[in-house]
Amino acid sequence: MDYVFTVALFAVSASVTPGPNNIMVMTSGVNFGVKKSLPLLFGICVGFTMMLLLVGVGFSQLFELFPNLHFIIKCVGVLYLLYLAYLIASSSSSIHSDHQNQPLSFMKGAIFQWFNAKAWVVATGAIAAFTTAGTSFLAQNMMIATTFFVVSFPCVGLWLAFGSLLKNILNSPTRRKWFNFAMSGLLVLSVYPVLVEITQEIT
Repeated sequence: MDYVFTVALFAVSASVTPGPNNIMVMTSGVNFGVKKSLPLLFGICVGFTMMLLLVGVGFSQLFELFPNLHFIIKCVGVLYLLYLAYLIASSSSSIHSDHQNQPLSFMKGAIFQWFNAKAWVVATGAIAAFTTAGTSFLAQNMMIATTFFVVSFPCVGLWLAFGSLLKNILNSPTRRKWFNFAMSGLLVLSVYPVLVEITQEIT
């Protein structure tokens, strides 16, 4: 149960924080409304889930060939996630809405994940940090992907439903700073158990 809670905590912190997906959804919500932007929301959530599964399958094959590689990638993944937390905490750029003639489609939202740097960091970091090499790897990968799939809809949907409100709030430097600090802290908290596990493996 603690493991599932930790993964869910990480999924929330990774899904709700400002990033290309959420800014794109927020902009669509502001310009086209919730109903017309739903295909984009579904495309992002489904697309990232598929990306997470495929990344996990690739890692599992590597782990079978090189068992010690899992520990190395786990350490690198945690460092990436801590770096992401740092970027979130230090972020202060304004969010701007770019005019579009029509909302992005389901397929464009799904394909966009493969060009989204944050999605790559989150996917590789999640697989490396929250899996253990062995026979249960595929089940763990499915659990992580399912958790992200369930969590991503309300988290990303929040940016869609309250796009204009969130845009105004995050354009206030003070409020944006505290929001970023809170999300960064949540991200670090989700990684803490993995840091303990790494320390135990080293000692």
